[in-house]
Parts: sequence; structure tokens; C-alpha cells
Amino acid sequence: MPEAVEVKSGLEGVVVSNTALSFIDGNSGTLLFRGINIHELAEKSSFEEVCFLLWHGRLPKKPELQAIGEELGRSRALPMGVVDHLRRIGGGAKPMAALRTGASLLASFDPESEDNSRGANLRKAVRLTGQMATLVAAFDRIRNGKAPMAPDPMLGHAADFLRMVQGKVPDDVSVRAMDMALVLHADHGFNASTFAARVTASTLSDIYSAITTAIGTLKGSLHGGANEAVMKMLIEIGSPERVPDYLEQALAAKKRVMGFGHRVYKTFDPRAEHLREMSRQLGQRNGNMKWYEMTTRIEDWMVKQKRLYPNVDLYSASCFHSMGIAADLYTPIFATSRVAGWTAHVLEQHENNRLIRPDAQYVGPFNVPYTRLEER
Repeated sequence: MPEAVEVKSGLEGVVVSNTALSFIDGNSGTLLFRGINIHELAEKSSFEEVCFLLWHGRLPKKPELQAIGEELGRSRALPMGVVDHLRRIGGGAKPMAALRTGASLLASFDPESEDNSRGANLRKAVRLTGQMATLVAAFDRIRNGKAPMAPDPMLGHAADFLRMVQGKVPDDVSVRAMDMALVLHADHGFNASTFAARVTASTLSDIYSAITTAIGTLKGSLHGGANEAVMKMLIEIGSPERVPDYLEQALAAKKRVMGFGHRVYKTFDPRAEHLREMSRQLGQRNGNMKWYEMTTRIEDWMVKQKRLYPNVDLYSASCFHSMGIAADLYTPIFATSRVAGWTAHVLEQHENNRLIRPDAQYVGPFNVPYTRLEER
């Protein structure tokens, strides 16, 4: 019988690979993309710039930034076969299921789908990032009985995504909030969906398979979906005055308060700070501060009473709601951003690839005799 070894449940604390993409210090609340602090990127950068940073390892020069913006703009158009598929499933599918199938279907229309060279995968990373936004927007409009809007390559990625969802040119505050949300969600270490993508990539499967794997992993309620649950909680609470009573009753019933705590962070999630400010600005623009005030009261109560700190999901919920976005699109928007990180991780995995194949500790019986069928 083999000697027992310590099993790290959920792989917590297990280092499985090296990465130069993002660094997280959960004790100090630090997040870096390619060595650059997320606070600087949130305040000074754009999603297009962060995509280039993740894919190429450095910030782009001005002509390079213009070029990546143009490439993303050209890439947002969907093949008609994919749009036809979205029309067929209509409102019968959940958004993440539609996104998962749509991303997989994109491979059928890409002549480079099976080319695993770095150059081809870089081009596919741009196409996937562009098309992911259009997939989400097109599905939402189709399920609501509206015609999908064609992308406008002259607009920035965040602005065009909002335009395709809302059906109109968005205001500057909403564009800034969406762009910041895309920046903040673009990568986050070896989270479950990223690790799943790398496992698929390690088999030398294609990048579309890896991204489909990631979307399927993000679909799970323990990974994606927390910001949607936050919005449902806010609607259930109803008003800022009801926050203390709701939280006391919820915790007494051992009900989880969504938007707090994180496997990695032991303090304030640095991404939440920026979305808190955008929630405030969006509330002011709408003339409705209720959602922002409710969220800040929840944060204050949880920090003081339970020493639990908000994560990125807490304030992203009120931000997206203030932009008129349906709650079940929040996780697909997460994917619209994280596809930049997922594709960067596929590229990194292929740089020095080794098949990811961990061991397991067998805990079943040994030497069980076979019983003949007539004797069972």
C-alpha cells in the first residue's frame, strides 16, 4: 500500500507553474499586470493598451496602440453562421451557455484555427477578444427581439460594446466605467478558468478549445456569477435603510453575503476601489444614488462587524446596473474582459509547454476479488 501524502484540497497553496503575466499579494492587496500596478492601469490605461501589455509583455508605443485598436475594431464582426446560430437559440439559452457555444463555433470560420504557431495564436487572440464582445451584445439583443448591431470599428472597444448592447452611442461616464471594468478584469493569476485554459492548451489543443474550456469554467457559480448575485441581493434589500437588518438576518441564517471575501485576498481587493468610484459617478449621472449608497453601507457594515473586505464583484454589480445592463450579462462581460488574459496564458503556456497532468492519491480498497456475475 502506498504511503499517504498531504493532499492540498482545491490545489490551494500549490505552485504549478511560472508566469510573467500577473502577480497577486493577497496580504497587501496588490495586483500587478506585467509588473505594473493595477491602480496605475485603472487610472491611466485603456483596455486596448492592457491587451497589448498582456500579449506582448510591454506597453505599446503610440503607433502600436493605434494599430491594436484598429485590429480589435476590424475583428469584432461575427461570421453570419455564428449570428444565425444565435438567432436559432433565441431566448432559450442562458447567456453563458450561448457564449460558450458561440466561442467554440468561431473556430469553424477561422482558417487558422488549427495553427498553433505564436503568430497565428496572436492573431486569434485579437479576433477572439474582438468577437467575444459582439457575441455577448448580439445574443442579448436577439433574445430581446431586436436585430443585432454591426460593430463600429471606429469606436474604442468599451464604447462599441456598450453601443451594441444599448442600441445607442453611450455617454462618456459609461464608456469610462466599462473600459475600467474591462481593464480590472483582464487577468488575475491562476484562477480556475485561467488554469483550465492552460490545462487544455498544455495538450496542444487549439486556442478556441482552450477559451471554450475557460468559459465553461467561469460559468460555474463558485467562479463567475458573484456580481449577478450581488445585484439580486441589492434588489432584495431595496433601500439603504434596510441594509443592517438584512445583513443581520442573512448572517443569522448562515446565508452568504455575496461580494465579500476571496481565496487570495486577505484585505481590500484593489480592483474594488476603482469600481466604487465609478459606481458613485454613474449614480450621480443617473440622478439615482440608491445603488451606490446601499453598496457602501453593506461594505461598511461587513468590514466593521465581520472584518470581511469587498472583492471586485461588489461594486461591479451597481456599475453595470446603472448602465442598464441585464444582471445575467455580468458574467459574460467578465469573459469579454478575461479573454485577453486567457489568450495571453495560452501563449505563455505554449512558450515552454509541458502537459499538465497532476497525480491523485488513491483512497479506495486494494486487492478486491472479482465476483462472477452469477454469484453477485
